[in-house]
Amino acid sequence: RYGKYLNLLKEHAENGLCFVLMNCEKFLKEQQRTVVSPLCCLQEHYAGYDWFASSVFLIMSGDREKTLTFLQRFSRLLVSAFLWLPRLHISMHLPITTVESGIHPVYFCSAHHIEMLLKAELPLVFSAFHMSGFTPSQICLQWITQCFWNYMDWSEICHYIAICIFLGPDYQIYMCISVFRHLQQDILKHTEA
Repeated sequence: RYGKYLNLLKEHAENGLCFVLMNCEKFLKEQQRTVVSPLCCLQEHYAGYDWFASSVFLIMSGDREKTLTFLQRFSRLLVSAFLWLPRLHISMHLPITTVESGIHPVYFCSAHHIEMLLKAELPLVFSAFHMSGFTPSQICLQWITQCFWNYMDWSEICHYIAICIFLGPDYQIYMCISVFRHLQQDILKHTEA
């Protein structure tokens, strides 16, 4: 619906998206290990909806072959671990202790840096989060997981993906900090209320 709303996709594009998502699931299952764990998040072989694959599908104007070719080549790059979160879900490329923890590496890699930079760059926002009982990294993980869908306009989402691919995964952290800077007044207003 979003792709049709933006005039990026033609009618019946949902068949192409279903094809892409099913092939991504199959491709990613080949890179997963078997884990015996009581954690619910490790029971499933697929980590929820694949927002990144959907974003690439829209960027490729609904061309399912181009999308799959890009995703297969992209999976070889380090930055794919930070942008395409389902790629590392119970992945054989991670140490078993990391997999068994159920915590995605983006959370403990990027989250630490987000918290550290937010404390240095926007101390009032950091304090507001601390007082509220939420961590900014929880919100950032939600943004990152969904490729900023429902938070940014489509052109900004494309810029986010392109910047992270071309300049490196650390720009994912800078993007989160810049969104917090943009929302600073609203966050402080809500803290007072």
